[in-house]
Amino acid sequence: MKRTITEAVLARASGLARVEPGQNIWVNADILLTHDVCGPGAIGVFKREFGPGARVWDPDRVVIIPDHYIFTADQKAKRNVDILREFAREQGLRWFYEPGTPNYRGVCHVALPETGHALPGHVIFGTDSHTCTHGALGAFATGIGNTDAGFVLGTGKLLIKVPPTLRFVICGELPVFVTGKDIILRIIGDIGVDGATYAAMEFCGDTIASISVEERMTICNMAVEAGAKNGIIAPDDKTLAFISKRAAHPFEPVYGDDGAPVLKTFSYEASSFEPCVARPHLPSNYARARDCSDVRLDRAYIGSCTGGKISDFRMAAEVLKGRRVSIKTFLVPATSEVAGKINEERIGDRTLAEIFADAGCEPIAPPSCAACLGGPEDTYGRTTGNETVISTTNRNFIGRMGSKAARIYLASPLTVAASAVTGRITDPRDLA
Repeated sequence: MKRTITEAVLARASGLARVEPGQNIWVNADILLTHDVCGPGAIGVFKREFGPGARVWDPDRVVIIPDHYIFTADQKAKRNVDILREFAREQGLRWFYEPGTPNYRGVCHVALPETGHALPGHVIFGTDSHTCTHGALGAFATGIGNTDAGFVLGTGKLLIKVPPTLRFVICGELPVFVTGKDIILRIIGDIGVDGATYAAMEFCGDTIASISVEERMTICNMAVEAGAKNGIIAPDDKTLAFISKRAAHPFEPVYGDDGAPVLKTFSYEASSFEPCVARPHLPSNYARARDCSDVRLDRAYIGSCTGGKISDFRMAAEVLKGRRVSIKTFLVPATSEVAGKINEERIGDRTLAEIFADAGCEPIAPPSCAACLGGPEDTYGRTTGNETVISTTNRNFIGRMGSKAARIYLASPLTVAASAVTGRITDPRDLA
């Protein structure tokens, strides 16, 4: 029987010839990812259940990347990092990316591929719902709770139910100024925040093949916003080129079978996509950007795992070059690697950093999650009142970026940059 890519990866990880949707299987983990918000809880479960002197199942497969509440004076946030540091020391963990050192990385979902831990054919469990990002590299990647993470730390495996697959086939050439963010916001708008509950969202078609790995990461990242268990894209030459000099572990790509049966197939013509937003307070509140031009804005935010990659800042700089922003515009690179590239890469005679400074953006923040998850009161870019915000982040729930009174519109870096210039939601094609 033909298998989807999700079924093929899970079959490999379970040692079975084939698996079927709905089947409960024990899956061996290739990576357990955690960070400063959930890591201490997972460690507490591990020590409670396996004993204070227990050792993790494989110290080379545990990756700890503090990223959420880093650049803050908050003592509780600092205590969480202390717990991670001590655990990494006592367990001899190789992959602890400590803040305040040259080894610090930034947002885990961008750092994991950068550091070569997200690899085709692997199973990645992470204590963060947006772990599904790494399906863009052909992995089965999904978020789990602290209790499950504690069990994985001790055993290296987890009992899961094989998800059914929803296949999204997108064909044709994307219109200019349309991005991966516009693709996934449209899809979530079509199926709803529960439209893929506990399903694998598989993305394919020549449109997906044409876009970059980083754009694919944005699409898979937001699969969870439709309730999905995972998002996944089959690895190709772009995938292998991306990881060719990065891979931190051995790997073997896994592929599904052409024509493998799925629960449902959704087909899209790329020409039907256009710049869009998700209106408050759900990622499914889809609207075309050009239909929201009456929405006045107080601030713009470019950052996070869906908007803080170097490709995102290139897009924003293309719009902002030679222009000035009319509202507060916050810039937060996802990782230290991205921050370095912002200062190095050029468009014409100006670096990206110089373009942003010339445009009147706020000073570029240190790499982290920053205001994407609200955070302590001194978090960079955090909303504090009834601001209306346009943001490249992945969630716009009430209170998500700090203030419960804030209204958050989600959009691509192109739409956010264009809107920062005009002070209202703006289709970037209007500034072309």
